[in-house]
Amino acid sequence: MNITSFIMYCMIVTFTPGPTNILILNSVQNFGLKKVMQFISGATIAFGALLAASVMLSSALAAVVPNILSVVQIIGTFYMLYLAYLISKMDVSKEPSNQASSFLSGFLLQLINPKVILFTMTVIPSYVMPHYKSPHILSVFVAVVTVIGFSAFVMWALFGTLIRGVAQRFQKAANLIMALFLVYSAIMVSGLVDFITG
Repeated sequence: MNITSFIMYCMIVTFTPGPTNILILNSVQNFGLKKVMQFISGATIAFGALLAASVMLSSALAAVVPNILSVVQIIGTFYMLYLAYLISKMDVSKEPSNQASSFLSGFLLQLINPKVILFTMTVIPSYVMPHYKSPHILSVFVAVVTVIGFSAFVMWALFGTLIRGVAQRFQKAANLIMALFLVYSAIMVSGLVDFITG
């Protein structure tokens, strides 16, 4: 197994923009880093739980994943479009609700995020399980990938903190840009592009 390739793949997937990272970036501008850490905690625990579930159920999932992925793509696409709508319509003159940055919202978002579902259900079974079978070693890989995911979330929160002053001066425009990123993410994970080009 090529560990370097595995780590690079995990970093590329987790650090690139996706629904969770975009919501973290947006939320840190509205609520600050301390409040967003609750969201990140929920997202990280769900991310790790999905990785662990994929290891435990890998053989059974092989036959089911395409069906599950289609349902998750549809639900996740509509949820991301709904989030994009909420962000674009956010009234910048009012104090934002803390609900969007809660532990539960971070946890639940991961469970319907198609990017996360596809990644967590395939990365360990594809990269690791052909080479390692020991539950202890597989647990180490789950922990390593979870830490990489957590690092990506924190990096997006820190980036949001750095640009917070600029983003707050142009909050409406920043919200619109974040909403457009979510729409783009929704289109990319929906399977629509593959359908059209395939």
